[in-house]
Amino acid sequence: MDIENGISKSKSNSNGLRIAVFGAGGRVGRAAVAEAVARGHRVTAVVRDPAAYRDLEGAGVTLVRGDATDAASVAALTAGHDAVLHAAARLDLPSEEYFTAAAKALVTGLAEAGVRRLLTLGIATTLETAPGVRLMDAPEFPAAWRAFAQGHVAEFELLTAEAGPELDWVMVVPPLDLNAEAERTGGYRTAVGTVVEGPGRIGHADLALALLDEIERPRHSRVQLAVSV
Repeated sequence: MDIENGISKSKSNSNGLRIAVFGAGGRVGRAAVAEAVARGHRVTAVVRDPAAYRDLEGAGVTLVRGDATDAASVAALTAGHDAVLHAAARLDLPSEEYFTAAAKALVTGLAEAGVRRLLTLGIATTLETAPGVRLMDAPEFPAAWRAFAQGHVAEFELLTAEAGPELDWVMVVPPLDLNAEAERTGGYRTAVGTVVEGPGRIGHADLALALLDEIERPRHSRVQLAVSV
């Protein structure tokens, strides 16, 4: 298990990156945008309805309309960017339909745009608690939750199968206890493919810290990266 101290990594970066965030209006998206701007990066905040998220606009942030399931939209909006974060979800569509459509569009669109780094947000129930045993495999696991989790499983499988070597991607997975109200601690722990030992919780600010650390200094590729404080 890796142990990260994000405090020393959160200072402003004079050599700012260009980062596109799909789902910038959500809680994780907002936290990631704020962390990126604090580090001196320029952010393209992608949402489906910009009129509903005007508060995102500000120094270092360009608010745009876009669709993560549309390869042409992905390509047009991400050209010239250094990295992309996919933190969007659609509750009005079946989970597997949305996440596979987004994965396909991101693979195609980012290849066209020449973007080489992709982070996508996963869900803790897809992580293993023992070799070959995932949280979602428990007999008592609710069927509706399993169906939603399956969308992320399908997304991961599609990225593994279809993303070419030119796309350096990683699925970052927060624990079940993702707390919007939790104060920033400035640190986090990680594990690859399995739940992180301990109580399993993280706040949005610390999750954003982990996301931006992986964008600035890529250390993991083509895996599920679990993060927790």
